[in-house]
Amino acid sequence: MKKDIEQKLLAKNTSPTSMRILVYELLEQQQVAMSLSDVERHFYKADRVTIYRTLKTFEEKGIVHSIQENNTSKYILCHDACDSKMHNDSHLHFYCKVCQETTCKEEFILPSVSDHKYRIDEIKLFAKGVCEKCLK
Repeated sequence: MKKDIEQKLLAKNTSPTSMRILVYELLEQQQVAMSLSDVERHFYKADRVTIYRTLKTFEEKGIVHSIQENNTSKYILCHDACDSKMHNDSHLHFYCKVCQETTCKEEFILPSVSDHKYRIDEIKLFAKGVCEKCLK
């Protein structure tokens, strides 16, 4: 598994340091987006700045995308189609007001916009409500 993560990082032109491998492994196991504080709780002996830099590097390289939620950034792994030039996450990000988890709802996809008169660099689609799990 460690070798797979190293290969994924190298494919994104990112050096596979120990902390990067650990953070990637943690994010890979998650179904929900995580804040810096969430990640930090898993690595209580690690330096907060190192974790922050790891997440920012991952975002720059197209490894994670960030979701802005109530003045907090949360991070979730991108699909392989993302890279340092373009994040390909044109789907709904859903925040549950009960369990306070943020998930990607990829069944809600924005239509492709291709018009040569302008260039869209970023689209943020965010919804708040109650998730399936909390409705039960």
